[in-house]
This record gives sequence, structure tokens and C-alpha cells, in this order.
Amino acid sequence: MFRKKTDADWRAIPVAVSLCALTCASPAFGQSARDPDAPAKQADSKRPKVSSTKPTSPNATVNLVNLLVKQGVLKQDQADDLIKQAEDEAYVARQAAKDASAKADDATKAASAAAAAAQPPGTRHVTYVPEIVKQQLRDEIKKEVMAKAEKENWASPGAYPEWAQRIHFYGDVRMRYQGSYFPAGNDQADAINFNAINTGSPYDISGANGTWWPTYNATQNRDQFKLRGRLGMEADLTSGFTAGFRIATGDSSSPVSTNQTLGNSGGNFSKYSLWLDRAYLNYATWDKDLSISAGRFDNPFWSPTDLVWYKEIGFDGFAIQAKHEVAEGYTPFAVIGAAPVFNTDFNAGINLDTQGVGAPTKLPSHDKWLFGGQVGFDARFNADYSFRLAAAYYDFSGVQGQESSVCTVTSASDVCDTDYTRPSFAQKGNSYFPLRNIASISANNFGQGPGLYQYFGLASQFRPAVVGAELDIVEFNPVHIILDGEYVVNTAFNKAYMQSLAAQGLLWNNFGPSPNPANRVPGPFTGGNQGWLGKITVGNKEIKHLWDWNVHAGYKYLESDAMIDAFVDSDFGLGGTNLKGYFLGGNLGLSENVWASLRWMSANNIGGVPYAVDVLLVDVNARF
Repeated sequence: MFRKKTDADWRAIPVAVSLCALTCASPAFGQSARDPDAPAKQADSKRPKVSSTKPTSPNATVNLVNLLVKQGVLKQDQADDLIKQAEDEAYVARQAAKDASAKADDATKAASAAAAAAQPPGTRHVTYVPEIVKQQLRDEIKKEVMAKAEKENWASPGAYPEWAQRIHFYGDVRMRYQGSYFPAGNDQADAINFNAINTGSPYDISGANGTWWPTYNATQNRDQFKLRGRLGMEADLTSGFTAGFRIATGDSSSPVSTNQTLGNSGGNFSKYSLWLDRAYLNYATWDKDLSISAGRFDNPFWSPTDLVWYKEIGFDGFAIQAKHEVAEGYTPFAVIGAAPVFNTDFNAGINLDTQGVGAPTKLPSHDKWLFGGQVGFDARFNADYSFRLAAAYYDFSGVQGQESSVCTVTSASDVCDTDYTRPSFAQKGNSYFPLRNIASISANNFGQGPGLYQYFGLASQFRPAVVGAELDIVEFNPVHIILDGEYVVNTAFNKAYMQSLAAQGLLWNNFGPSPNPANRVPGPFTGGNQGWLGKITVGNKEIKHLWDWNVHAGYKYLESDAMIDAFVDSDFGLGGTNLKGYFLGGNLGLSENVWASLRWMSANNIGGVPYAVDVLLVDVNARF
């Protein structure tokens, strides 16, 4: 066992060291170390035996001296003198330490008494921190705070936190003058506004009704000033997800216009309405080759012109877009989508017991859907030529009007069981027939008694197939020469059925001159199911900077039932189908993201009653 050395032990060490220096040099010591019989003696020493020496001292120095005496290096009297000297020195050291300890205790008590006398009760003691430690703490705290500030950008003038940098705001404002000029010869009487009837009270078609049905203006020129304002936000949610919304102006909830006519909506500087124009959630892969959208979003289907779709139309529903470059400059793409066009009111019904069950009758659902698919490819032949081609097929399910069961109508508030098959929005051009099978109606004279309140539905089904192409020539960069073309045919159109409706007097528009005007017997059906548009543009492809420019010209031909008129361009011919004519225009950059536009469009009806209109649009646009 080892014991802890005392102060006396440590002070005896110099004596032992001196003694070792003397004895280690003596012949006897050296001889013992070089004894040839040492191995045998060492072996004998390992055997246990009774020692005759005096007990081992707890002092290491005394033990060492005794060992030297035993080996004959020192004499006993020399050893006693050395031991006595070591013990005397150890005693002196212990006594000095004891005196120092007593004096320290006395000093501590005196200091405590002085401190207690100097500090009244309630005094707090603060640990002293050296200045160098304080500075080190300041530097470490500053470093941590600045790191957090840099990450979140809240300490940088003019910068935004990281989460705010992932939110992008955008918008545009447009001021417009619109002049609508009608030539002589338009048929005002038969320019029936089916949208006004179907979105309001049904029209009484009986001979007793002395008022005309609602009509579109086809004879009086109009000058209008319009504005459009849109503000949107898109947020990067990370991991490929984005969310966005946009609000916009508009005279109504029309899907094909966000124009607000100045002085409209009551006039007298009345405030205007804002509409929710976009609200969507989107997921895209890191390379943008796959995109999935849900909500209300931009048209996912590519269209080079506005023959089939209004350029700014918003889609409700779901869409998946995919593309992949399979070879350098060659990228196929595909799109599929589904959109609810109309959803039946949850409480739709008739407040009569038509089924004899002792309760009001609820109507079955007449939901309407659009299902669409498109395939195409982008090809860049070289730096100066690029080409895009796409084919699409759309199925508008449930949009055709359905004749009701025999229905008794006595007032404008009565409901028949297929009223919900009428369009909830329309422009003009599609063919219509009356939906209600009213018991007292006569096909040729429209009935003689009052109360024949009628709604109107689309006479045709719609499953249009569309092919579009665009050739972009950049040989004269920055001037582009762009050729656009598009063709549409409604594959669900049945001309024989339409002619039979006209022959029965059930078709209310798109027929030729009546063979019997006195009885209002319609003439033959003059509508169709095809359309095409060609356009050439020369100049900058996009107008972004001062003096950027382009000009364009084209021709449009769109028969009555080639496409649902609700979703096509709203400017050419003042909107709708059954129109043909030319258009031309141009754009000029006035500043960064500010430009002026001029367009002239001249349109005529293809079939049906005479109708023509020229439209002049002068715009100043700004985006941010």
C-alpha cells in the first residue's frame, strides 16, 4: 500500500538524494551490483523467510537509509545522524506550515468580519468577470446573432427574410378604347341573346307575349373605355410545390373577359368588383418535365391561336403536363386534364309533388365535364428555325341540352326537370332548341295561350379535335417571322339531326331564310362544325423594352358548332362562333414593360341571319 507523502517526506528528499550520490559511487555498492553470484542470490531472495530487521518506517527516506545500512553501505551511527537530520527538518517544516495555517485562518475571520460590517443586509454579491472574458462573450454572441440575421435577412437594409423571398407578386394594368361599328343590313330582330334568357327568367314564347326576346345590339355603334387590372401571387413551398392566386377586374364573372367598362356597374363613379381569377396548387419536378396542377389555373393545353380557346381562359379542375427531351432539340410533350364545367346545385328541385310521394321533388344531377388530352412535340432544327406541332381531343360531357318530360308551366318561377342542362354562360353562335316539353306548345305557331315560359339548350354535342402548329424563323434576329395555324372539327356534330330540328321548327337560330315567314317556319340549317385560323407575325416575339415592335395579320373562319361559343375569343365579332373575317394589328414598346397595341377586326356571320361588325381596339399595357 502506498501512503500520501507528508511535507517532511518531501523535505527529506534532498538528504536522500545526497546520500544516494555518495553511496552509489562506493566500491561496496558497485561490487554488490556486479556480484557474479547475483542470479543465485536473487533466486534465494524470492523464498519467504523471517526478517530480523526493524519494522519499515512510514517515511521513505528513513526506509532508504535503513536499507543502505542493511547492505553495509552505511554504518549505523552514520545512518542515525542522517535520520535525525531528516526528522529535525521535517519537524521544522510541519511547525512552519501549522503557524502559516493559523495565521491564514485569523486573516480570513478578520476579512469576513470587516465585510459583514461594511455591507448591510440585502447586499448582493456579483461574480467578477475579467474584461477579456467579457469581450470574448460579446464576440461570440455577436457572431451568433449576425449568422441568424444573415440567414433570415432581417438585419440587411432592403432585404427580406428567406421565407418572403420565396413569394413572388406580379400583375398588369391595361387601358383600352373599344370602338364597335355596325354596317347597315344587320338583322336586329333575330340577334337572340340566349345567354340573357338562360341566366335570367325563362322567356314566354307564346303568341300572347307582346315583347321581344332579349337581343344583342347589332345596329348601334358604341364607343367604350375599359380597364383591366390583375394582381397575382405565387409562393414557392419548396420540394417542388407552389401555390398561387390572382384577382382581376371584370364587368361580370364571364370566363372570357376581365374588362371593366368605365361608367358601367351603375355609373356615378361607383366602385367595381374584383373576382377570384386564379387559385391553384402545383407540383413540378426539379427539371420541370412533369407538372401537376389542381384548382383554377392557366389553360394547360397549348394553342397557337385563339380559334378554340380564349387566350386568358382559366381552367377549373386538374391537369398533368409532361415533356422530355429525347434528342437534342427534339422534345415531345403530353397533357391530360379534367375540368367541371357545371356542377348541379345541391338543393336543385321542384317545389311540387311530381312523383306522388307527398314531398317536393328533387332533380337528378346534370353535371357537365370537360375531359381533354393533347400530344405534340417541339423541334429546334438550328438556332434560326423552331417548330411546334400538337393535336388535341376534347370531350365535353353533358353539355347538350335535354328535352324535359311533359311539363306544366303557369309562371316564370316554375321549374322543369331538364332546366339545368341549359348553358350557364354563353356568347353567341351555337345552335339552340327549346328544352321544356310544355303540354300546350305547338311547334309551328309557338302556342296561342300565355305562360309558355321556355329555356334553351345546346342542340349539338361537342367533342372537338384540334391540330395546331407554329413555325418560328429567327434568321433575322431579333426580328422573328412567326407562322401560326390551327384547325378544329367537332367530331360529335350530327348534321342530319340538326336539319331535322330545323325542319320541325325546333331550331331557333342558324337557319336560312324562312319559306313561310308569316308562320315563322325556319329555313334549312346553315351551321357547321369546322373552323380554321392562319396568322403571320413579324417583329419581336415579346414586347418588353423600349421600341420593341411587331405587326401581325390573319384570317379566321369558325362555324357555328365547331366549338362551344362560351370559351372562344370575346373580341373578334364581339365574341362567339359562326364568324369569319380578317384581323390585323401591331405592338410598340413605350418603356420597360410598357407597350401600346392597335388591332382592327372585321367579322361577318357565316350562316343564319345577316350580321357584321368591325372592332377597333387601342390599348396601353403595363406589367410588373
